[in-house]
Amino acid sequence: MIALIGNLSRDIVSGQPPRVGGGPYHGARALQRLRVPVRIYARAAEADRDTLLPQVVRLGTPVRYVPGTSTATFAFSYNGDVRTMEVDALGDVWKPADLPALPSGRWAHVAPLSRHEFPTETIAALARKRRILLDGQGLVRVPELGPLKLDADFDPEILRHVWALKLAEEEAEVVGDPAALGVREVLVTYGSRGSTVYWGGRSEYIPAHPLRTDPTGAGDAYSIAYVVARNTGFSPPGAARRATAVVASLFSR
Repeated sequence: MIALIGNLSRDIVSGQPPRVGGGPYHGARALQRLRVPVRIYARAAEADRDTLLPQVVRLGTPVRYVPGTSTATFAFSYNGDVRTMEVDALGDVWKPADLPALPSGRWAHVAPLSRHEFPTETIAALARKRRILLDGQGLVRVPELGPLKLDADFDPEILRHVWALKLAEEEAEVVGDPAALGVREVLVTYGSRGSTVYWGGRSEYIPAHPLRTDPTGAGDAYSIAYVVARNTGFSPPGAARRATAVVASLFSR
């Protein structure tokens, strides 16, 4: 069974009520279309459990709540197509002792919202029995309040325990040459312009089509769809094509 692990977030868009976000939620949206054995482990402050968690549960994938003390909160504003993001609150740190007993399986998707959430020792503990796909937000997002900042001040040791790394285009610009990171599989996404897969000393570009709706969560959907495809036996480029199709289907509704 595949595991998806991460913090939930409270997302605030000007003029709209707060909504749930984070890898567990957006991954669950994609999993409605995949219908494979996955278990989600979602964390948020106890005070937000009854507000955020039911919105994940109703999407149909089994969810286990992990008690927390803080909920990551982000504020978004738009100027045309340009999105500005503010960090209003940071989510919990997952220490090895915080990890629940996971079912046996080959893959886990770890979906941090900021660099502090999954330190190296926690990723190492998860990687002892399974392949880890890590979202690059857990490398480059600076864990401080205010305007979202990216930098490369992450522990490079963490990459030793990562089988696959998903980077948005702006994250890839921060970490440098994807082929030089020492990770077996690196996925760089360019939004509606597709993605590039780096594996085994090779790379392949995967085209995509523009999305006509708010693309928030597309990266999380892509990541879990990629893991599902790899777990099924797809090659890295095949899994990336499958993930691209899942995102297109999800966001074309």
